[in-house]
Amino acid sequence: MQSNEKLFALDIGTRSVVGIILEKKEDSYHVSDLLSIEHTERAMLDGQIHDVLAVSKIIKEIREQLEVKHGPLKRVSVAAAGRALKTERASFEMNIERKPLITKEDILHMELTAVQQAQSSVAEKNDRDKSQFYYCVGYSVLYYSLDDQEMGSLIDQQGSLAKVEIIATFLPRVVVESLIAALHRANLEMQALTLEPIAAINVLIPPSMRRLNVALVDIGAGTSDIAITDTGTVTAYGMVPVAGDEITEAISDAYLLDFPLAEKAKRELSQSDQITISDILGFTTELHKENVINEIEPALDKLADTICREILSLNNHKSPKAVMLVGGGSQTPALQQKIAEMLNLPSNRVAIRGIDAITNLTFAKDFHLGPELVTPVGIAIAAEKSPVQYKTVYINDQPVRLFEVNKLTVGDCILASGIRMNQLYGKPGNAMIVSINNQKITIPGSHGEGPTILRKGLPCSLEDTVEDGESLMVYRGKDGEQAIVQIKDLLDTESDKNITINNKNYTIHSKILCNGKAVSAEHQIEDKDVIEYQADATIQEALESLHLSNMIEELKPFHILINGKETVLPAFSGKIMKNGLSCRLNQLFENNDVILLEKRKTPTVQELADRKQILMYQVLPVYFNDKKITLTKQLAQIQRKGQILQMDDLLYSGDDIRIEQKPFEGFLFQDLFAFVNIHMPQNGAGSFQLLRNGENATFLTPIKKDDRLSIVWPAKTESPTTSN
Repeated sequence: MQSNEKLFALDIGTRSVVGIILEKKEDSYHVSDLLSIEHTERAMLDGQIHDVLAVSKIIKEIREQLEVKHGPLKRVSVAAAGRALKTERASFEMNIERKPLITKEDILHMELTAVQQAQSSVAEKNDRDKSQFYYCVGYSVLYYSLDDQEMGSLIDQQGSLAKVEIIATFLPRVVVESLIAALHRANLEMQALTLEPIAAINVLIPPSMRRLNVALVDIGAGTSDIAITDTGTVTAYGMVPVAGDEITEAISDAYLLDFPLAEKAKRELSQSDQITISDILGFTTELHKENVINEIEPALDKLADTICREILSLNNHKSPKAVMLVGGGSQTPALQQKIAEMLNLPSNRVAIRGIDAITNLTFAKDFHLGPELVTPVGIAIAAEKSPVQYKTVYINDQPVRLFEVNKLTVGDCILASGIRMNQLYGKPGNAMIVSINNQKITIPGSHGEGPTILRKGLPCSLEDTVEDGESLMVYRGKDGEQAIVQIKDLLDTESDKNITINNKNYTIHSKILCNGKAVSAEHQIEDKDVIEYQADATIQEALESLHLSNMIEELKPFHILINGKETVLPAFSGKIMKNGLSCRLNQLFENNDVILLEKRKTPTVQELADRKQILMYQVLPVYFNDKKITLTKQLAQIQRKGQILQMDDLLYSGDDIRIEQKPFEGFLFQDLFAFVNIHMPQNGAGSFQLLRNGENATFLTPIKKDDRLSIVWPAKTESPTTSN
């Protein structure tokens, strides 16, 4: 953007439409003009345009008034209401047994298939029979897993079952289409589109803060929008159909004010402790904020309770770390305190964030810098920084309109086209079922091939970016072929296998029978064959055949019952290393493999306390008679079968122990006597005096670190000798 180029943005809300002129000057933004006009009728409902003509009329009026000072305005940035967003979780599993290493393309296919499942779920929940009525405006991967174990990445992994879980956000197409229609009637072209929650979050909660679990609540006139951040992303959006108007109506009913005056009174009460009102009968009354709050408390409780319930629902039924309030309704008296109380948060963890919280932002004149301006300014800045645009691409010669949040990819285009990802992959070939050592296994046919996607006549991948107007051709992948497998493809068929276990060499012999007849490793397997393979295929079977079964028990996880709860302690569990890599008992081994077995440990009570961070003793260093000593108190006691254990006692896997934790208390002067021997000096009198840091003390006087304690006796005084 050039320094003299102006960005025109609109915030189309339930009660009013706000137009803003924003200029970017190097790294800062300058608001050169701001105009707000209220709706004269209910043209908006829950963030969606219900009367395009009425809304376009106000937009046109704002455009014309701003054009007087700023010249022709042809293009505008707008926002879709966050309350229209739908957030859905979904997962997808894929059998990868005997499949080559997982590639990035495979992972993208899994992610996009999960997104399509989420898209279908959103459509079903909202009484739609076509998921294409919803745009996917973004998704995040929550986790990958391989054989039910969470993984950081699946690339080049091998196993049986790969899984991905995502969280995706969708926007109904009708919301965007009604926005475009209203703009066109006002002779404006949509320059860029953003989302209201994203706009507010981008200016108040930068990406570096999104690892924190924070709720952003935009309280407008008719609705309150909620967005939750956690683990580095926006995890959920929500909306409740109560907001500032609830409070305005309560004030109107309580004090016989028409709606505009009640709204004015509400705003004044957020700034002053006392205001003057004039009711519909002409009586003038002085109102104190505390009295008004008591009068409208039921409405306040309803608003706060509804918002808090939605926050908890979106945040897995737990309170966030903090709550930010924006929007005109956030200034409702006492609302901030009530939300903090209902979420059991400290009062300083719920805050109203105004426009002054946005850095590098200046204004051309003295605007009222309230929280109601956060979203309009956020829309303008978000539209300039990361605009959401519409593009058209052609898939198999059919036009597809896309809602672009980030750079569009081939995968995004396929999602928007309605083509099901699973239908693009070829079916697997016919499988065979055979029995190996009395265990039936299925040998699948070859995997179906992935789709062929051509861009400009050349193959491309799902992650390749796509430009406006490009054409893609998508062809379904070939089906797999029937399995053709030799025994050697399934088993280790070396006649002799050499294996090293804990630096000792062993030799294991093998023998293969197919349907009772001895066969070679090259024998081709037929469906329903019964194969007996007498060589050990896994590390556990090798240990059993070598009469090392006692080692197997020592390799099991170390587990104990702590206060009735099963607890596994990996640090004390046995470990298996194959060729320097961690592995399991049921894994296959190859000729010349080197196996190291580390027995499970037998920890002491002290080691368990260190591992579980149990504070066993409370210590306090003090000085007694100028000699440094350390006082101790036991804070925790560990028992096994009713017997109190000492710190050097051993614990065994399967033990059932109880840990009794005492509260952390301070020390009193009298605790000293358990650690020192007190002797009254020969010249001391019968009474004594307790001193702490030179001052008188009692047995119950609290003592602290490095206190100087002493016990003194007054010296005996000899009686004078009397003579007869």
